[in-house]
Amino acid sequence: MRITGTADLWWKTAVVYCLDVETFFDSDGDGDGDFAGLAERVDSLAELGATCIWLMPSYPTPDRDDGYDITDFYGVDPRLGDHGEL
Repeated sequence: MRITGTADLWWKTAVVYCLDVETFFDSDGDGDGDFAGLAERVDSLAELGATCIWLMPSYPTPDRDDGYDITDFYGVDPRLGDHGEL
């Protein structure tokens, strides 16, 4: 791979798609989106022209504050998947 003089400016032409995994695609039928569903549909995002995915937080939460009450900054919400799927 050859790195050009403008390689560090990728963000100037990027098409960023902000994605909430929980509401994106449910692969196991439990009503919540998950990382397996995201992996299954990531090609459709590329077809839309997205070149970068900005994931909303997916940390474990008791969900009393719409997901912003994070209990473990190193964990993954088990409803969405695990570290391997992330």
